[in-house]
Amino acid sequence: MEGVGIVVRNWAPQLEILAHKSTGGFKSHCGWNSCLESITMGVPIAAWPMHSDQPLNAIFITEILKVGMFVREWIKKEEAMKASTIKNVVERLIASEEGDKIRKRAEEPSTKVQQSMEEGNNSSKEWDSFIAHITR
Repeated sequence: MEGVGIVVRNWAPQLEILAHKSTGGFKSHCGWNSCLESITMGVPIAAWPMHSDQPLNAIFITEILKVGMFVREWIKKEEAMKASTIKNVVERLIASEEGDKIRKRAEEPSTKVQQSMEEGNNSSKEWDSFIAHITR
């Protein structure tokens, strides 16, 4: 990755990375927080669910919202993953017409989520109401 990107093996500031303009995709296990963060930042997901709610979240991301693609579907969880498979998914997500469409679709919910959080909009009002209620 030298001169092209960076690999972070330990904890990383995920929101900052997802918000960076050069982030073209996010390989995720599809935990709900990661899905929400990626959707909020408009970053498409390379879905690789591991357990619990992740397989269902991955289906939601790839087949309902269509803002990601599977690295490996849950039904194939017992199969060994080949590096070439991961490489192909990354190339499809980052450098293909299919990936371009997914990235465009990822922008729409991001815009809506960010607008809803602006001062005076629904999420902002609800948050203010909640804070006022618990601090009275």
